[in-house]
Amino acid sequence: MTNLFQSAGLEDAAPHPLADRLRPKTLDEVVGQNHVIGPDGPIGRMLSGGRLASMILWGPPGVGKTTIARLIADHADMEFVQLSAVFSGVADLRQAFEAAAARRATGRGTLLFVDEIHRFNRARQDGFLPYVEEGIVTLIGATTENPSFELNPALLSRSQVFVLNRLSDAALADLLKRAEAETEQALPLTDDGRCALVGFADGDGRYLLNLAEEILALGPGAPLNAQGVARILHKRAPVYDKSRESHYNLISALHKSVRGSDPDAALYWLARMLDGGEDPLYIARRVIRMASEDIGLADPLALILANEAMTTYRFLGSPEGELAIAQAVVHVATAPKSNALYTGFKRAMRTAGETGSLTPPAHILNAPTQLMKDIGYGKNYAYDPDTGHGFSGQNYFPDGMERQRFYTPKGEGREKAIRERLERWAELRRKP
Repeated sequence: MTNLFQSAGLEDAAPHPLADRLRPKTLDEVVGQNHVIGPDGPIGRMLSGGRLASMILWGPPGVGKTTIARLIADHADMEFVQLSAVFSGVADLRQAFEAAAARRATGRGTLLFVDEIHRFNRARQDGFLPYVEEGIVTLIGATTENPSFELNPALLSRSQVFVLNRLSDAALADLLKRAEAETEQALPLTDDGRCALVGFADGDGRYLLNLAEEILALGPGAPLNAQGVARILHKRAPVYDKSRESHYNLISALHKSVRGSDPDAALYWLARMLDGGEDPLYIARRVIRMASEDIGLADPLALILANEAMTTYRFLGSPEGELAIAQAVVHVATAPKSNALYTGFKRAMRTAGETGSLTPPAHILNAPTQLMKDIGYGKNYAYDPDTGHGFSGQNYFPDGMERQRFYTPKGEGREKAIRERLERWAELRRKP
């Protein structure tokens, strides 16, 4: 819809942010997403084939989701209608659908772009289904959150999900060159200052161009090095939400780095989580789990140290107490690994559920009363420390249940000695 400024020809004269001025005019100008929109990408093939399906664009902020949707509409010669799930309500949706239906009657299609579509509740998301199914609108939803968790399965089944990447340093560097060409000014930056500026953007193209505009507004002066850039600009906050997918992705990366015995990667993911504002006590609890699940008896000290790290953090707080958590992370990453205790316990739990309420054998039952002694409780029980090997070889499983092997030490670290003892005891048990 044309507004009064456009009618008067004043809008073009109004100042526009650099990011808006550099918004790509064609899909070929979009940086960093060639895997999706290039000639061999799924969207590129879709457009070249003259067909267009509803889709979800999933990616971090500032990677071109809105721009791509707008350019797809231009390429397909469709009316582009944009809504935001943050600001739009039922009335806005109804108006958009009614206008799309009227437009369809004249032979023109509508591409409905819904930004932050995951912010619509489940009922509101279901409201799109009949209009998508009937072809009244072609829906493109944009989300920064994992669609598997945030979008209705029914809506997902009618859409294709395309993942947009965080912009690489090379893509961001290309944007800086475009900014210099557009403004006809060279950014007053040294080489390391330019690298620092790219790093500050953290993969967000829009934020990078806003930073570049700030630097250009400073006017001529000595080129800024990395320290100068850090002094005058604010680094983009890391993309991290403690209640959403990035939270689970990073703790998974930390846990798997520990399991893979890579202390350097583990320290990196620990630092990423702390930098993103994660609760250090949450991390400490997860390190305790790692010590039990992935190390167990191969290094019993790991569990003790992990617990002490949590206690130390509670005593010191941040930032001093974070060092104790880092110490525990490095210890569990460099410790010998064994999941024998973890898998053995799971097998025992499964067997306990299958066998029900079997009674322990009578000889290992206490007999505090004469009646219990008379019916055989504690009869023929052998006190292991008093035997020749400190081992009696008696049966401790329920009568009628075959002996089970749940715990099988891997032979790493301290479990090597445990395995040797178990093998010796098994041999003694086999002797008559």
